[in-house]
Amino acid sequence: MSTLLYFAYGSNMSTLRIQRRVASANAITAARLHEHALRFHKKSVDGSAKCDILHTRDPDDIVHGVVFEMLISEKPTLDQCEGLGLGYREKLVTLTRPDGQLLEATAYYATWIDASLKPYHWYKQHVLKGAREHALPSAHIDAIAAVASIPDPDPQKHRDELSIYHRPRRMPEQLK
Repeated sequence: MSTLLYFAYGSNMSTLRIQRRVASANAITAARLHEHALRFHKKSVDGSAKCDILHTRDPDDIVHGVVFEMLISEKPTLDQCEGLGLGYREKLVTLTRPDGQLLEATAYYATWIDASLKPYHWYKQHVLKGAREHALPSAHIDAIAAVASIPDPDPQKHRDELSIYHRPRRMPEQLK
């Protein structure tokens, strides 16, 4: 089966979130993208901000993220979930693994930008959960945590989005 490498730096860093979208996604390594900065300025169709990798050309700018391997046959599903052609385009990026080795992966970058927007609380939680899950640098996690977010006007959407992190509790009779 043919696979591809995908660099996640936003909500898709959460393994539960990406596997809800693309079942074959398997995290293979954390990685750094140089000369880019993480921004929450991608204008989403829901009116909130989503993550972007802004190409700054500044060698001191680094975006930390996670490389997932996935089946090529599932890429159209990811493209649709990400809104490819509706505010995101894709590019091949060269990443640095923690051991210093380089690898190439596909990444999405924003074309619809509005720096005045803020992410919804649930979106920011996906990003934080993924960053923590994959033990990204604490300074990077702190920077994400410091991003101002707003409540989703649809409380049900908020509950639905974060429901993947709530495991069903076992009833006492099931523990026997």
